[in-house]
Amino acid sequence: MNVNPAHNTPRQYGLIGYPLSHSFSQKYFIEKFKRERIAGAEFLNFEIDEISELAEIIKTHPQLLGFAITIPHKKSILKFLSMCDDVVKQTGSCNCVKISNKKLLGYNTDVIGFEKSFVKQLQAHHTKAIILGTGGAAAAVEFVLKKLKMEFLYVSRKDSEEKNILSYENLNEDILHNYTVIINCTPLGMYPNIDEAPQIPYGLLTPKHYLFDMIYNPAKTKFISLGAQHGATIKNGYETLVIQAEENWRIWNS
Repeated sequence: MNVNPAHNTPRQYGLIGYPLSHSFSQKYFIEKFKRERIAGAEFLNFEIDEISELAEIIKTHPQLLGFAITIPHKKSILKFLSMCDDVVKQTGSCNCVKISNKKLLGYNTDVIGFEKSFVKQLQAHHTKAIILGTGGAAAAVEFVLKKLKMEFLYVSRKDSEEKNILSYENLNEDILHNYTVIINCTPLGMYPNIDEAPQIPYGLLTPKHYLFDMIYNPAKTKFISLGAQHGATIKNGYETLVIQAEENWRIWNS
């Protein structure tokens, strides 16, 4: 898709989150603009600690047509939206905003990115899943697992009976035998903290398990490396991000 604005001011797109030093989006879009000869477009990183700083960004960047949202603002962005799609309403998480007539329109493309990437290696015996973490990425994963009619449970640092969350200490042989899909939605193991990994009992993993990590940097986190050592099917989050970025681009330019 060639984007050639009539005026000389570049169309602007961006990423909002904190920290952004190792973000995927800016590098991906700069390369996309070159590869596809998209003229008059630029992609900016807006590293903001507090979502309240968003108002100033919008005010000072009148050419901004849309932006992606990453940790930790996928839920706090909601109060700024004039409209959101059904997926945002159901997940309570937004990772893509289109600016139209000074209004912020919210979308969730994490869902489509994760689903298309995740199902490729799903096997018949993968019927129950464990979601590690409870943030914005986990909300997208939950949405997809419900759509696939796959039973799941949450695992986090603390038990919570009302929210049906298990703590890591409670993961036992019986659970790991039945729940053969494990999806990491935490930042544990992300560069530069590559020696970290969710504290699951890796010794109980088998070739029947499927470990999916939403992290893409490093390409092989400690989490999926330990899974591979036990013969598990593994996949990282790179393809999810590519699919999601292309969906963001489609939304911003439609």
